[in-house]
Amino acid sequence: MSAAGSRAELTARLTAPGQEFEVAEREVGGVPMRVYTRGPQTLRELVLNTTAFGDHDFLIYQDERRSFAEHLRLASELARCLLDEYGLSHGDRVAVSMRNYPEWAPVFWAAQLAGLVVVPLNAWWSAPELCYALTDSGARLLVADAERTALLAPRRDELGRIPLVEVRGAGRPAPGVRGWDELVDSLATHADAGEPDVTVAPDDDATILYTSGTTGRPKGAIGTHRNHCTNTRNMVLGATVSAIFANGGTPPPPPDPDAPRPGTLCTFPFFHIAGINALCVTTALGARLATLYKWDLEQARELIRRERLTTASGVPTLMRQLVADGGGLDSLATIGMGGTSIPPDLIGRIDAEFGSLVAPGNGYGLTETTSAVATNTGADYVARPDSVGRCVPGADVRVVDPATGADLPDGEVGELWFRGPNVVRGYWNNPAATEEAFTDGWFHSGDLGRVQDGWLYVVDRLKDVVIRGGENIYCTEVEAALFEHPAVADVAVLGVPDADYGERAVAVVVAENHATADELRRHVAERLAAFKVPDHVIFRTEPLPRTQSGKVLKKDLRTELTEGRPDGA
Repeated sequence: MSAAGSRAELTARLTAPGQEFEVAEREVGGVPMRVYTRGPQTLRELVLNTTAFGDHDFLIYQDERRSFAEHLRLASELARCLLDEYGLSHGDRVAVSMRNYPEWAPVFWAAQLAGLVVVPLNAWWSAPELCYALTDSGARLLVADAERTALLAPRRDELGRIPLVEVRGAGRPAPGVRGWDELVDSLATHADAGEPDVTVAPDDDATILYTSGTTGRPKGAIGTHRNHCTNTRNMVLGATVSAIFANGGTPPPPPDPDAPRPGTLCTFPFFHIAGINALCVTTALGARLATLYKWDLEQARELIRRERLTTASGVPTLMRQLVADGGGLDSLATIGMGGTSIPPDLIGRIDAEFGSLVAPGNGYGLTETTSAVATNTGADYVARPDSVGRCVPGADVRVVDPATGADLPDGEVGELWFRGPNVVRGYWNNPAATEEAFTDGWFHSGDLGRVQDGWLYVVDRLKDVVIRGGENIYCTEVEAALFEHPAVADVAVLGVPDADYGERAVAVVVAENHATADELRRHVAERLAAFKVPDHVIFRTEPLPRTQSGKVLKKDLRTELTEGRPDGA
């Protein structure tokens, strides 16, 4: 029996009737779906379950620590404050815009305890972008760090009367801004009262996460409690399956209650769905959650060594740096990646660097699928590094002709549509965008891919395909080939207009060793069809421009190329 088959069969056994991860058919929003019948059904229930983890460490930031018990007490007191002092009520929105500070968690979980909706705002947005999302979401409170409050200070009149709480400010807050420390000190009136007595249902809204907005105004994807709990349950199931495999096929013994808990270094920002995923999963597992002020390779390695962290997660560019020299990172058991396409060569590099002792993991998904809708991990991933894996339990995929919406046979490339209890219900305050992106519960991902024998392969974004003389060039396929060359540190392939062919493919390369354009083109020609070889290779000395989620801003690169000013040309 193959490892892949064994993993799939074990997942099937664990989700069978009467089992811990039982999945059964239920109707959600008028659509029949397969849902988890056990485990937390709301984020409120999920965080209340952390009473079982008591004084174990939860949040780690620099030299600061907060236990699960301390965190739950603070979140409960803050939840009462949001309802009683700020006058918020069920379904009201609380916006958060800050770095991955430890204050993020209690604000997020306080809102879930109170039946409110969290609106994570991209901490690197400009003031107009922040104002747009605050206004669009109808936020009634903003919790932001000092960098964001300073950015918004000149536009306070535009925001009306939205109360603002400042985290980690230096000195006295500006007029009309409340300091976090003063807020926390005031919570003594709510001490020992416990969480507020509110009713939260699985299909209530829990979050509004705005998409990156690289092609226009960002859209707010509405995530329900069911969406987030389904994703969290998927991740816990995946961890359970991995633990059984690591223990030779039998469930491992219960952990020693006095032993250190597993720990995760999360480098995804919490305003990104992958960051929210890390926050929810560590909360569910009773694992430690460690964060950095900003990415620093040496600080990341030191944190992993000092805390004996078992997981590191982030975009591929950061994880590539982390594993370049894995010395001293022997506590790691998993390296999770997502946010953008993952070069297949990186999977082999992780496996080789750590002698197969660290399981690489990929969660493919979008904001609209509440993080991972397909996963690939461990030996499966090493065997199929070009696949994003299999759909998670309860999720279904269709491959359709983008022009007609007709289903395509196994192995053919089309647009990927997904449906399941982890798919959001639509976009906030934007019925036109919802109608365009959803059909009978099926979400149109905008990604091109294929399914082969149950394995899902993503080949490109629908709008990023280069059509050269009538032939489709999938940029991620060419990028993966270029990443196999030892001189290539980073690369993006994109199309530029051409009078003869319609478009030509251009590879923009950041090199770590000397290579010529002809050498790289020959390298691709040895691996792919001739029409897929980039017509031009341009070397760039600066890092590729990327969004905070790790996606290359190809629109910016295309502008550079078409204006004839690419760096290093």
